[in-house]
Amino acid sequence: MNVLFFEVSLLLYFLGTALFLSQLAGRLEGVSQSAFVIAGSAFFFHTLALVSRMIEGGHIPLTTMHEVLSFFSWALVLVFLVVELRYRIHILGSFILPLAFISLISAAALPKEIKALAPIFRNVWMHVTLSLLGTVAFAIAFVAGLMYLIQEHLLKSKHRNALYHKLPALDFLDDLNGKAISLGFPLLTLGIITGALFAEFTRGSFLNWNAEQIGALGTWLFYLVVLLGRVTVGWRAKRAAYLTVLGFAGVIFTLVGVLVKEHPFA
Repeated sequence: MNVLFFEVSLLLYFLGTALFLSQLAGRLEGVSQSAFVIAGSAFFFHTLALVSRMIEGGHIPLTTMHEVLSFFSWALVLVFLVVELRYRIHILGSFILPLAFISLISAAALPKEIKALAPIFRNVWMHVTLSLLGTVAFAIAFVAGLMYLIQEHLLKSKHRNALYHKLPALDFLDDLNGKAISLGFPLLTLGIITGALFAEFTRGSFLNWNAEQIGALGTWLFYLVVLLGRVTVGWRAKRAAYLTVLGFAGVIFTLVGVLVKEHPFA
């Protein structure tokens, strides 16, 4: 059943993404409510897919790249739904839902079989969950930074078109960017710590210096600099937006490296 629920959610995410992008392009106006309902329905079936997979496998479904990408997409849409209900920023779906759909369609291209886990790997989900939630927060910071740069460009060029009026105010986007980084950094930190402890317990070494660990540490150091820059030096607005876009590009690069190697987290 988990595959059926997954495919239904994938179809609904596609429809929601198409509607949100059409609204962004100005070809369809007044579809934000319908797109939001479709996104919510997709999230519902996606949740059923994850829960049924957990029941069938007997463990938290975070042990293969298919499951990791699926969970990332699910968590990203969850944040979108919460922010949308709180602030009513319809245009946010035009940026977040395509990102979630790309993640989910990447998961769909990977093997979907449920792998049995040795007892020693049963607790790895904590490390993966914390790391993924940190990545989701960085994705939100990336979206906020990208929207900030677009809005700032439209404002400077005095090209106040329909997109300009749809995008949130610069102060709100900068604040969202800062809050997302402030949340994502400690989550990633905890993810790295729990991962190191798990590696020590299973392999006798906190750090193996493989590509995934080096990428995670590089990401951690980058966002540490960005966070300290915001707190101490006052890196905000355009500079912070550029840095978060650049930082998330590094996150994607690391993730693509893992996908190319087809290396599971456990």
